[in-house]
Amino acid sequence: MDIYLIRHTQTATDPGLCYGKSDIALAASFPDEMADLHDKLPEFDDNCKVFSSPLTRCLQLAETFSDTVTTDTRLQELDFGDWEGKRFDDIEAGVLQHWTNNFVTASPPNGENFEDLYQRAGSFWQDLLASATAPCVALPPASVQSTEASAPRQSLLHCSTSCIHDSRAHAPRLRPVGEAEQVLVITHAGVIRALLARALNLPLANSFQLRIDSGSVHKLRQADDYLYVEYINL
Repeated sequence: MDIYLIRHTQTATDPGLCYGKSDIALAASFPDEMADLHDKLPEFDDNCKVFSSPLTRCLQLAETFSDTVTTDTRLQELDFGDWEGKRFDDIEAGVLQHWTNNFVTASPPNGENFEDLYQRAGSFWQDLLASATAPCVALPPASVQSTEASAPRQSLLHCSTSCIHDSRAHAPRLRPVGEAEQVLVITHAGVIRALLARALNLPLANSFQLRIDSGSVHKLRQADDYLYVEYINL
């Protein structure tokens, strides 16, 4: 199974703004960036599966790959708590420096630390790998809501409409991906760093040495119970 971790494209924000869980719009350059990103990817099979953070900057991109996607709150960016929407320059320098030096275990006020993000992203990852070997079965229709994607269809590469948009705020387990050979996960830089750190068994403090550009692709392959990292930051 090929797994593509994809970071959203550039956002409509000024440099220096602190945002993670905040729902930030994409930049006006999105159509061009989206086309460039699609050009980096192969043609996908009809049974490919698309998962996304529910935040607009990821979901809008995810919907260019499929009419419907499976959203999962575990794929959201770090929650910066009381710092959300503030400029980093407006945060007390000593407090910000303490967090910068100890981001793995230190949390912004009423927010998450990186260990928290690592655990919830890891929960998604374990469910994804486990679901790859589970049989695909019909689920009660009351548990999900299949919805048309609201964004304009600008995709150069288009998966089938078999992917499901999950209307629940939290997904305790993923629906089986069954025989899907390709999985797309559209998410954020923090989540991608956490998942790569898990795959490579890196100390969490070292994960920020991984460069995760806007609109970048990171490919992993699960085969014979072994996980390979084929490339990062394409």
